[in-house]
Amino acid sequence: MLKGGRRVQEKLLTLVVLATVAPGIAGARLGLAISARAVPNAVGRNRIKRLARESFRACRAQLPAADLVLQARAGAAAAEGSEIRATLERLWRRAAER
Repeated sequence: MLKGGRRVQEKLLTLVVLATVAPGIAGARLGLAISARAVPNAVGRNRIKRLARESFRACRAQLPAADLVLQARAGAAAAEGSEIRATLERLWRRAAER
């Protein structure tokens, strides 16, 4: 399913933008795929999910009507919260441009 989407990659996170949206959905939807392989600690996975949801809610209005799937990369587990927030902001901005 993710193979048909456009990938926007950063050092810590990858965002897959899927243009197909279910009928009746107006706006962007977020999916999180934070694997135990990329972030082995459950606390770390939940922290990344919490930061992603908070950031997504803040800029959902600027995003296109699409399904967005966020994936963690290997360095995300050790990253500071401010670094993850900055990465998320860049990803949302790049997704809105396309």
